Amino acid sequence: MNMEILFAFGLTLFAGLATGIGSLMAFFTSTTNTKFLSVTLGFSAGVMIYVSMIEIFQKAKIALVAELGAKGGNWATVFSFFGGILLIALIDKLIPKQGNPHELKKVEEMQPGAIVKDPALLKMGTFTALAIGIHNFPEGIATFTSAIQNPALGVAIAIAIAIHNIPEGIAVSVPVYFATGDKKKAFKLSFLSGLSEPIGALVAYLFLMPFLNDIMFGVIFAAVAGIMVFISLDELLPAARKYDETHLPIYGLIAGMAVMALSLLLII
Repeated sequence: MNMEILFAFGLTLFAGLATGIGSLMAFFTSTTNTKFLSVTLGFSAGVMIYVSMIEIFQKAKIALVAELGAKGGNWATVFSFFGGILLIALIDKLIPKQGNPHELKKVEEMQPGAIVKDPALLKMGTFTALAIGIHNFPEGIATFTSAIQNPALGVAIAIAIAIHNIPEGIAVSVPVYFATGDKKKAFKLSFLSGLSEPIGALVAYLFLMPFLNDIMFGVIFAAVAGIMVFISLDELLPAARKYDETHLPIYGLIAGMAVMALSLLLII
């Protein structure tokens, strides 16, 4: 296994285990910095939308047009893009409502007096961890394949995904801590929910890498672009708005796009 592949695995591990960072934030801070989370989630969305549409989609199109011709390549790119959106939308749809990671939590809820020993809350936290695990699986594939093709691009995507995994870690920790009063258990579930991201990378390595020709690369990259756009519009921006209803999420979004644009200009 060469260094490029190890680096790609490392990025997916970093991104996935950011759920544990969210859990630790819940343990070691007394209040949620909602403005900071709002800006960073908006920033993450900006990075993901910009890099998806300007870089990843275009690379997919170039690869597919080169192999299938202008008409076939363009159609394949568009179908793959919306196929990625459909895939992540179906995953989102199949997640049980009580475990949906879109239900945001705050660290203020994790105060000792709030422990209620309610089994229903433990079930909700477990469902949330499972839901996040399912949700993060295609993100692991996205990070891994991007990093294999372009390490700098992989770093940007991994950072963006890691940012959006932090509040998901809080979403797991809060109900589990409510139910059990056990910080270790809350952290463990939060931590484990992020492991599906490197597992997604492993699946990509074992089952996609052997067949990764230019057509497969183009299809995967276009689908990855669709997945990341959906995550940005369906998760990151709504979450940012829930944490702060002012213009902060949009400022973060624009800043994320600007930083991504500048970084792409510098690495060309």
